[in-house]
Amino acid sequence: MMTTISLTLDDVELQCLVTGPEDGPLAVCLHGFPDTPHTFRFLAPHLAARGYRVVAPWMRGYAPSSVSRSNNYQVAALASDANQIHERFGGDDRALLIGHDWGAAGTYLALGGEPTRWSRAVTMAVPPLAAMGQAFLSVDQLKASWYMFFFQSPLAEMVFDLDNLSLANRLWREWSPNYDPSADLEHVRLALANPSNQRAALGYYRAMFDQTALDPATEHLQASAFAVPSVRTLYLHGAQDGCVHADSLGDPLQFLAPGSTSRILANAGHFLHLEQPGEVHRIIDEFLASA
Repeated sequence: MMTTISLTLDDVELQCLVTGPEDGPLAVCLHGFPDTPHTFRFLAPHLAARGYRVVAPWMRGYAPSSVSRSNNYQVAALASDANQIHERFGGDDRALLIGHDWGAAGTYLALGGEPTRWSRAVTMAVPPLAAMGQAFLSVDQLKASWYMFFFQSPLAEMVFDLDNLSLANRLWREWSPNYDPSADLEHVRLALANPSNQRAALGYYRAMFDQTALDPATEHLQASAFAVPSVRTLYLHGAQDGCVHADSLGDPLQFLAPGSTSRILANAGHFLHLEQPGEVHRIIDEFLASA
């Protein structure tokens, strides 16, 4: 059974979906753009059945979570939210951190800045940030990432809001061409119904190119952005991902801790955990069971 819990953190109030035994090891699941914690509707019950206490927040800026009080959408702020969730839920060194898309980016910084909080991690669809930087050397990847640059424009708010968030619909269908996102998009429209929430969602992309407003409280997390974390990580990617092309990845393992694992799933796109939940669960189970 999923319940909703409100957490007041340093800069934001997060609403979190929670399931699993209260005395189980913590598993924090971070979603990406344009998405919500309902993206973990298959994985969260699976982890709960394994004994984990699963917490999946709406990212800062995504309703019903609040917008950032300081207008901070740096990836280090997302990482800080994950580490504060660990603190508030009494997580220990058995805790698992899982991130998809922006959630994956936040996971790398959370691990790098405060590695003793987490035993292992699973990231999906966005590789380590150093690998992502290498991917941007590909013209094909730059073309696929057009939206990141468009979001820097003042026109982005107007276009994003058009026709019941039709741009979000288009991105989902381009990124996972064989998946029907209709149910997911209903949750996205609720989370981004208000202009303030839409600005927040775009704010993550605008913060990529603005490093002048870093919060001193998260500088240690930002400093780990391109470091190799010490926490073993499973990286999963869809072979048909239209957002981050699989052939632009290079070798993500060179930027992950020794003992980490990387897998590319055939016949899956960007939202691979929704497209092939059984296979994703099986691979995660194998990773968690490994020595």
